[in-house]
Amino acid sequence: MSLSGELIAFFGLALVAILGGVLLITLTKVMHMVIALVFTFLSIAGIYMILSAEFVAIVQILIYSGAITIVMLFGIMLTKHQEIDEPAKGGWGKLSLLAAIAGFAVAVYLGIYNLDIPVQPTALHEENTKQIGIELFSKYVIPFEVMSVLLLVALVGAIVLAKKDDEEGDQS
Repeated sequence: MSLSGELIAFFGLALVAILGGVLLITLTKVMHMVIALVFTFLSIAGIYMILSAEFVAIVQILIYSGAITIVMLFGIMLTKHQEIDEPAKGGWGKLSLLAAIAGFAVAVYLGIYNLDIPVQPTALHEENTKQIGIELFSKYVIPFEVMSVLLLVALVGAIVLAKKDDEEGDQS
């Protein structure tokens, strides 16, 4: 295995993704968790770019890093919660978490190291977005439209629920 810029970028992005996931689990403040999640989403989008999946990377940034993070922030702002600092947990919890992450990393490394995939020529970088669009709007047009209606119904339902909670708050 030769050291290249692509490999260094992959390891850097993978490290940020893993660090963001670990911080997401270990942090106690919700806003800090959301920021760690954004770092994870963005680093995964970078990995998609390295894999020549530009469309998936842009969708990752727009949908996950943008829309879902904003929805989570609105959820945090619209819910009533008490700002109570939890007491610090013992060192055994963090030590067991570190051991579990190290064990997972070793298992993944051994699984990938012993994997033998035959090399086959593939056609990369050939109009990925056009191919996805053709597939999406020819074979999968009905599920695509059903999903858009489902998202619209969820949006209207969220507005109705927020409006109902607001009216109950005004009466008391």
